[in-house]
Amino acid sequence: MKITIAGCGVVGATIAYELSKISGLEITVVDAQPTPVQADLTQCPTSTGAALGVLMGAISKKEKGRNLRMRLHGIRYYNETIPELEALTGRSIPFNRQGILMLQFPDDNLSVWHRLIEVRLEQDLTLELWNQAKLKSKFPFLDRASAAVYSPSDRQVHPVALTQALIEGAKLRGVRFEFGAKVIGMQNQQVQISGGAIASDYLVISAGVGTSAIERSIDIRPVLGQAIHLRLPKPLSDSDLPVITGNDVHIVAIGKLDYWVGATVEFPTEMGEVLPPDRAMFDEVMRQAIEFCPALKDAESIRTWFGLRPRPQGRPAPVIEELKPNVLLATGHYRNGVLLAPATAAEVRERIVKKL
Repeated sequence: MKITIAGCGVVGATIAYELSKISGLEITVVDAQPTPVQADLTQCPTSTGAALGVLMGAISKKEKGRNLRMRLHGIRYYNETIPELEALTGRSIPFNRQGILMLQFPDDNLSVWHRLIEVRLEQDLTLELWNQAKLKSKFPFLDRASAAVYSPSDRQVHPVALTQALIEGAKLRGVRFEFGAKVIGMQNQQVQISGGAIASDYLVISAGVGTSAIERSIDIRPVLGQAIHLRLPKPLSDSDLPVITGNDVHIVAIGKLDYWVGATVEFPTEMGEVLPPDRAMFDEVMRQAIEFCPALKDAESIRTWFGLRPRPQGRPAPVIEELKPNVLLATGHYRNGVLLAPATAAEVRERIVKKL
């Protein structure tokens, strides 16, 4: 069976890697980018490039349902698969196992968290509510927060390093990649691409914001996100840090002195036009980060970057559905592509196995 995957961000790469474990499939991945996703995020203006790789599972406020199941599947998958990928490819994938710390401020309602802690206990998951004294004793460099919620089971992964390893792992298992080619559509067991065609029995569209150009029946809008890589003269802490987040602003430690801060949420116009990165929104994210972590004021800016996240209009993210007997959508993951990619790949795999 010949499978074509359109789009090679983290979602497409995860699908390719998981399908490569099934014997009897001939898999080709096509991506419009001229080269695989690059380590330098400034050269990766895609949804994978926009991501900080923050994996919010237990600390998500969703108490049940499909989205929560997909989130928790993602956490379990990366715990198991990142060591597998590193052994297979010889690559190192930065993976923060220190959990996520979500700061609470004086106006925040903690009763929501008391309720969620009880729900998570019934689900065999742990959330801890820290008072200000405990927070200060553990992380004295933090300011303004009156409490914090700590989720030890949640994670963060470097999205580009992960995607590169997934691509290499899939290649080692026989998957073919075509970069610099755009998928136009599928007709008569052939996927039409710019410059030719690929014989194919089944097309999986995971092209993010490029999906609407391939399949016009779905409306995917790009939402821009900006982030910054900072370097401090001395580390915030001598110990490894969890992801620290407050008011939807994330601080991600990527080394003793280096940190990512982000990200903005910048919507397109009503016509779907992408506006240039908004400096005022970027400055507001930095202002908030410095407000609860004053040491960032002294940081050196290493680089800034932005990317476009695919947000489906009028329906929940992500979109996983068969349009025709031989065309499957697996797209529109919005701000959670890295986290939801494993569950998406599992669903795609299940649908394809049924066709064998």
